[in-house]
Amino acid sequence: MIRKDIRNIAIIAHVDHGKTTLVDQMLKQGGVFRQNQQVAERVMDSNALERERGITILAKNTAVHYGDVKINIVDTPGHADFSGEVERVLKMVDGVLLLVDSFEGPMPQTRFVLKKALDLHLPVLLVINKVDRADARCDEVVDELLDLLIDLEADPETLSRPILYVSARQGTATTDMNTPGTDLTPLFDAILTHIPAPKGNPDGPVQVLISTIDYNDYVGRIGVGRIARGTLTAGMTAVRCNYLNENTAESFRVTELSTFDGLKRVPAEEVSMGDIVSLSGIEDISIGDTVCDPNHVQPLPFVAIGEPTVTMTFSVNDSPFAGREGTYVTSRHLRARLMRELQTDVSLRVQEGETPDSFDVWGRGELHLSVLIENMRRQGYEFQVSRPEVLYHEVDGQRHEPIERLHVDVPQAYAGAVIEKIGRRRGVLESMHGMDRVRLEFLVPSRGLFGYRSEFLTDTRGEGIMSAVFEGYEPYRGDIPHRNVGSLVCYETGTATQYGLFYAQERGTLFIESQTPVYAGMICGQNTRQGDIVVNVCRQKHVSNV
Repeated sequence: MIRKDIRNIAIIAHVDHGKTTLVDQMLKQGGVFRQNQQVAERVMDSNALERERGITILAKNTAVHYGDVKINIVDTPGHADFSGEVERVLKMVDGVLLLVDSFEGPMPQTRFVLKKALDLHLPVLLVINKVDRADARCDEVVDELLDLLIDLEADPETLSRPILYVSARQGTATTDMNTPGTDLTPLFDAILTHIPAPKGNPDGPVQVLISTIDYNDYVGRIGVGRIARGTLTAGMTAVRCNYLNENTAESFRVTELSTFDGLKRVPAEEVSMGDIVSLSGIEDISIGDTVCDPNHVQPLPFVAIGEPTVTMTFSVNDSPFAGREGTYVTSRHLRARLMRELQTDVSLRVQEGETPDSFDVWGRGELHLSVLIENMRRQGYEFQVSRPEVLYHEVDGQRHEPIERLHVDVPQAYAGAVIEKIGRRRGVLESMHGMDRVRLEFLVPSRGLFGYRSEFLTDTRGEGIMSAVFEGYEPYRGDIPHRNVGSLVCYETGTATQYGLFYAQERGTLFIESQTPVYAGMICGQNTRQGDIVVNVCRQKHVSNV
């Protein structure tokens, strides 16, 4: 049976190409908000860090109605470090909208998410966003997109689908650049025409693959997934099982059932095949589990999530200032919080560290781990972390390291400095094209990118754009020279003074400001020369009558 009243789509794109803004307009034009209702920008980015950084970190579900059809929409992260979120939500949908910036064109993450969608044989609808930009180059971007599709061996049907030109900010879409759009009707029509309706048997034994986990203080863990077969009813008895672990089969009662409508979850008594549903009733339900009929326990296979490439050690804060800033400071608190994160983050790995109060945390990249660290800090956890290190693989007795494909877009005047710096970090230039702005493509070790972003922005006067995506493992490329300057080290414990900092700044670049508490041995700046220097930043100006 085909459910013609439902479409399930995911919006995928590189970071900052306008996915969440487009969802805003689809919600507005789909009648989710009242005419006079004030709506915040990027309403789907509900996490505080998402709103501050302007990026999507967690995949989220919503739904709009267009005519008699309910369109379930999944807004996905665009940054490579959160690609684990993208990989698993693609199992919930029947097609994807691939969004591309009209100036930047296809970027590394565009290629990554597009390949994942094509591997699952999902139909792809191409959308060029930000066509109202003054520097838009739509024709060139279309050619680049088609080249990318051919390179990824997309089927002829994907190449022949119409391309939509959209301004997410203005809420318009058109299939012809010479005919400006007035609203998103062409986009909604294209979704109904080119994204297939879900197929399945609504009368068969129920099967739901859990792709996302949510949490509620009242009902506990909530599983979100798509009903692959059958009908789910509130109060029914079901079995939780897992394709990779046959011993997890466990019977439970579905206590609460709801579907998505706009930004709300609507309680439902019965949900049928093809719809996306959230359910509760089992305490330890996990991503990748299948909810089945008790008489037909048939777990569904789950998409393999890419392996982590970066590790950091989280440990209890043992500095002289321990316990001053956080509420949760013990290893027991740290362990419980990391284990809780494992329940919702499929890309994360945690294991016991070398000491009883430390934990090795593995993630997909610097941003992935930095977001976890910042979230924990805001929640009142106090801990210390080591510097990030890459995870090596042994292949035939030879050490292999993770390599990233780095795309750089810079004004021509700064291209030489960027090539030189990345060359020092064992990067290899793969391609270079452009006139006023040069687009460079490198293959560079993941460890070579640690700490490079701030240096890159300085070298390009803030005008450069860089983004990287994991490419694979290659033989170790050799050592990378570390910084050739030393540190400024505090002489005594106390509070930094303006007087002390004034004299210390002659020695190098300071990391602290006046009235910052410091302890003896604390690094407070970077020396301009080799070797460490002890400085007294707590120095007082003594009162005299001279």
